[in-house]
Amino acid sequence: MKKGPLFYAKILLFGEYGIIKDSKALAIPYNQYQGGLFLGDLNQKPIKDSNLKLRKFYNYLKEKQSENPALLKLDLTQFEQDLNSGLYFNSNIPEGYGVGSSGAVVAAIYERYAQNKITVLENLTREKLLKLKEIFALMESYFHGKSSGLDPLNSYLSIPILIQSKENIEPTGIPSQKQGKGAVFLIDSEQIGETGDMVSIFMEKMKHEGFRHTLKNEFIKYTDACVQDFLQGNVKSLFGNLKQLSTTVYHNFKPMIPIHLLDVWQKGIENDDYYLKLCGSGGGGYVLGFTEDFEKTKQQLKDFKLQVVYRF
Repeated sequence: MKKGPLFYAKILLFGEYGIIKDSKALAIPYNQYQGGLFLGDLNQKPIKDSNLKLRKFYNYLKEKQSENPALLKLDLTQFEQDLNSGLYFNSNIPEGYGVGSSGAVVAAIYERYAQNKITVLENLTREKLLKLKEIFALMESYFHGKSSGLDPLNSYLSIPILIQSKENIEPTGIPSQKQGKGAVFLIDSEQIGETGDMVSIFMEKMKHEGFRHTLKNEFIKYTDACVQDFLQGNVKSLFGNLKQLSTTVYHNFKPMIPIHLLDVWQKGIENDDYYLKLCGSGGGGYVLGFTEDFEKTKQQLKDFKLQVVYRF
């Protein structure tokens, strides 16, 4: 094996945190970034470092497979042989940025070593998707402590995925891009977010009745509405719900918003020119933005690095 297939980054357009409590979620592949498994020279430091990380992951998977032999079926003998031959993960997906760097690793390992593999080419029934998601959640929990399995699933299938609820998941189509004035974009916070830390803060907040109420009656309500609006191409309604979602996050998820973005986050809500939301768990990495006039927004956010994800 000189090299394996490449796996794309993902962007969770809607559903971060809410997905833990059964909100809808919509994830799309983001092919600006990708990674894959290769064999290389272990005398080179970057290859050796990646190989050591994979070896730790291998040890974790070995333990999990002995605990869950019915769920996890990987050819660990081949995996170990490849590690000894210089296996590494070559990727340009930024880590700690909320775009699924660990999801791509999990997808690549599954694709290469899974026995009785569910492939992208077969008829993907709901049962198969849920089984894949369960396998991926177990594998990715190594990186985050708790995983929904959605990132690796998105990376593995490389198609938009709609989660209606924990038991209801399906591939979906999104409205095709138009070269319009509007855009979904990323802002680079230029700092790394620690997913595990952010999830811990969230779980701590969940102990409070007031926060649970807000999550259910505001955060999840507006997240679900945004998913519906986006899929139906209902832009006017989408931006109304985005404003509510952005406001709810601003007031209730402050620890997850990089401090130097708090002002521009609030400005967007006040002037209605753009709305920001978390991209992944937050705390750093990318923040996701939505605007109906990207040129105007670019001027307002000229101090930040922006990347377009989707045009409409």
